[in-house]
Amino acid sequence: MEKRIQQASEFGKVAVLMGGSAAEREISLKSGKAVLEALRSGGIDAEGIDVGRDLIAPLLERRFDRVFNVIHGRGGEDGVLQGALACLRVPCTGSGVLASALSMDKLRTKLCWTGAGLPTPPWLRLDSPDDLERCRQALGFPVIVKPAEEGSSIGMSRAATAEELAQAWERASGYGCAVFAERWIDGVEYTGGMLKGVPLPLIRLETPHAFYDFDAKYRADTTRYHCPCGLDTGREAELQALVLRACQIVGVSGWGRVDLLVDRSGQPWLIEVNTVPGMTDHSLVPMAAKAAGIDFQELVWHILETSFA
Repeated sequence: MEKRIQQASEFGKVAVLMGGSAAEREISLKSGKAVLEALRSGGIDAEGIDVGRDLIAPLLERRFDRVFNVIHGRGGEDGVLQGALACLRVPCTGSGVLASALSMDKLRTKLCWTGAGLPTPPWLRLDSPDDLERCRQALGFPVIVKPAEEGSSIGMSRAATAEELAQAWERASGYGCAVFAERWIDGVEYTGGMLKGVPLPLIRLETPHAFYDFDAKYRADTTRYHCPCGLDTGREAELQALVLRACQIVGVSGWGRVDLLVDRSGQPWLIEVNTVPGMTDHSLVPMAAKAAGIDFQELVWHILETSFA
């Protein structure tokens, strides 16, 4: 992949925003530290800023030419930061306001995909315990229950009985956003990264956990990442095209990652899209980029180039 910017000085002064106040704060801090070190190693004048609830104050105190956004979750990945930076006329990496807001809300993303004819598992919004019986009748068991606006599998639970469904709803409803149940898909999980409109190699995920939950993502040593993913070239290309189309429908640009499942019949199902994926030592986009011949320092350079879009 060719670099658009040849000299580090062309980026100017870069603020690496990390932390935030969402549930993914600790992961964001790890991502931010890794990004900051890589940018500086590449000769870029970068400064790390650990933000809390006030995203803008640090940017008003000093002049920055652009922002490398690595705040995961609400506040950094949902269009709030993107809108504020647009008002300040400070360029930022990744997607804009609309794509960020849509992608952070899994329910709206699924509605967009369904409207475009893309495959995503059937679901039902759960507004109260009164919806649980309707869920059982509509989707059957098992299901996976999710808060619509959390990332890193935070608040998600698999439910195979009415009792588990009630417990899952109770857990997910504590995150201050809509809750929905999604039909459980038995199959193989893949994730597909996108960098500057180009698909990265797919990664096949394998975990002994019930699903690829927070522990499997960040703590467990039993999770296996297969890249090459084991599919033949033609089939992988088909799924990569689906990943790009899924990004296009919700307006994701610059970089991102789409998670999908392929059931036993070979049918792919889109699960969600991430506009600010993790950049830790367990993270998937750096892993896929490495398989494509792009090391971590090159990767953050390419991502920072998206702030010029």
